[in-house]
Amino acid sequence: MKPSPRPRRSWADAGPLRWARRYMGYSRAEARGMVGLLAVLAGALLLPLLWHPAQPQYLPAADQQQLDQLAANLAANRAPGRAYAPRPFERAARYPAVAQVPLGPFDPNALTPEGWEARGVPHFVAGRIVKYRDAAGGFRAKAQIKKMYGLEDSVYQRLAPFMQLPEALPVRGERPAYAAGAPGKFPPFAASKFPSKPKHLQPFDLNAADTTQLMQIRGIGAGRAKWVVQYRNQLGGYLRADQLGEVFVLRDAPDLVDSLRKYTFVQPGFAPQLVNVNTASFDELYLHPYIRKPLARLIVAYRKQHGPYRKPEDLQQIPTLKPDDWAKLRPYVRCE
Repeated sequence: MKPSPRPRRSWADAGPLRWARRYMGYSRAEARGMVGLLAVLAGALLLPLLWHPAQPQYLPAADQQQLDQLAANLAANRAPGRAYAPRPFERAARYPAVAQVPLGPFDPNALTPEGWEARGVPHFVAGRIVKYRDAAGGFRAKAQIKKMYGLEDSVYQRLAPFMQLPEALPVRGERPAYAAGAPGKFPPFAASKFPSKPKHLQPFDLNAADTTQLMQIRGIGAGRAKWVVQYRNQLGGYLRADQLGEVFVLRDAPDLVDSLRKYTFVQPGFAPQLVNVNTASFDELYLHPYIRKPLARLIVAYRKQHGPYRKPEDLQQIPTLKPDDWAKLRPYVRCE
C-alpha cells in the first residue's frame, strides 16, 4: 500500500502568517501584504547602517596656498606710493577750488565772490554777501557783514580787522519834533481814497435805496450793500426791517442790523413782488429765499398731481411746509 502524498505547503501557511490569520482575522492576501510592509520598513531602517557614502577628503595644502595668495595681494595693495583708482561713488568737488591769499586790508564793496572765497569764506556765503551788497547799494559798516546768514563768527572775527569799514552804522540825524513826541504841528495827512461817512444821516426807504445810499451807513461797505440789495431783489422787497437779519453777511453782525434799522424804513402799504405758484417753473421758484429747492420740487409735483392751486392757502397741504415758514412765505405768493 502506497503512502499518501504529503499536502503541499506554501509560505502563506507558515507559522507567523498562520498566527496572523488565526488571531488577527486577516485573510491570506492581507497577511501577505502585512509581511511585505514589514520587510520594506526593516529595509528602510537598516539601509543607512549598511551603506556609508565616501566622505570628502580634506586637503589642507590647497587651502593654505589660497590663503598665502590672498595675503600677498593685500600686502601689495597696501604698499606705500601706490596710486588708487577713483572709486565709482566718489565725485569731484561741487565748486572749483579757489587759491587762498594772505590777509590784508581790503574793501568789502570791491570784492567779487572769488575774492571772498580766497579769504576763507564758503562759496555759497560769498555769493550771498555780494548779492546783498548789490541790492543794498553797498556796505556802510562791518555790522552789516556780521549779520549775514551762514557766515560763521570765527570767520568774521578773522576778517573784521582787515575790512576798511567803520564798526557800526552812523547815527541818524535828529528826528522831527512831531516824530519825537514833542508838541508841534503835525504834517498834513494825505486825503483818503474812501469818502467819509456823513455824521447826520436822514432815514431813507429800504426798498428804494441803492448801494451808494446804503454805504453811507457806518460799517456798511460795498460788499455788504451789494448783499442787501441782492437779497431784496430775490425776496421781492422787504416787508419788515427785521428781515435784514436774514442777509448772509449780516447774520453775525447784529450791530450793523441795528444801524440799518435806524437809518432805513419800509414804506407803509408797500406791495412786494409776488410769485405765481401756478405758472412759475422750478428754476423760478427755488431762487426765492423762502422756498429754495426742496420746497420748490414739492410745489411743482403737487401742482402736476392735483392741478393748479385755487388759493395760496392750498400750499399748506404740503406736509413739509411748517407753519412758521408759511407765515413768512404767505405775503409773497399768489395763484392768479
